[in-house]
Amino acid sequence: MRIIKTLAMGLTLAAASQVTSAADSGFNLETVDPEADRIALQKYFKARFPESEISDYVNGIYAVDAASREQWEELEEFPPYEFDVEKGEELFNTPFANGKGYADCFENGGIGIRQNYPYWNKEEGTVKTLEQEINECREANGEKPLKWGKGEIAQVSAYMAWTSRDKEFDIQIPTDDKRAMAAYLDGKKFFYAKRGQLNLSCANCHVQGTNIAIRADLPSPQLGHVTHFPVFRSKWGELGTLHRRYSGCHKDSRSNPLKPQAERLRNLEYFQTYMSNGLIANGPGARK
Repeated sequence: MRIIKTLAMGLTLAAASQVTSAADSGFNLETVDPEADRIALQKYFKARFPESEISDYVNGIYAVDAASREQWEELEEFPPYEFDVEKGEELFNTPFANGKGYADCFENGGIGIRQNYPYWNKEEGTVKTLEQEINECREANGEKPLKWGKGEIAQVSAYMAWTSRDKEFDIQIPTDDKRAMAAYLDGKKFFYAKRGQLNLSCANCHVQGTNIAIRADLPSPQLGHVTHFPVFRSKWGELGTLHRRYSGCHKDSRSNPLKPQAERLRNLEYFQTYMSNGLIANGPGARK
């Protein structure tokens, strides 16, 4: 209850009304409008944090909290993910047992493509994420899949993200395939749905609760939320994927986490990344 009260106390009536309106509208295929959702989200954060540039939201909480940003900038002088990027490059360029490698599985040899993920695969009728296709590449070449949350999959993904820095996200939702819009809508519903013993939604922390202290943590904004993954978190002491973070959020709200790369979580990533269209990829990142 303390968490819910902390969030509620920090909200203005105008902000709460705007978030409620966003959550209640567009929740069916006839009325959903992804671009209107994205523009509304930008307007919300611009009104909430007028001193912050929209382009700066790729830096998460450091876009809106000056004190945290100062510490983060010092950390970025010697980024803790640097060795992971180097290891990821080594892994990426190490051939599989059959002589092929990751570069054979991806467009442009896997270089500079992070900003294209996740995407809608019309043939398979599903959202595909970068980590998902890293493991599919391995399995297609006779290799065992990697564990989803950390370790080598995070390192390979971090290297691919590093090669994509400053490239702009432009996630597409095909208008000729209602299944793609349904996947976006499913991700949106999941983001706004309350769950767990604390009865919290993703939006409670990452829209209304942005930069409002929950114990020692300051929740980051939804805008730009996915642009800097994989992330090296001081709390983890290592690099982790976006879906590892999803699992942690579920546990924090005392709800049962879905398995990484479950369809609903891939749909959530699809929704969240579309919300960051126009921003640049700047992963991997470093966070508390």
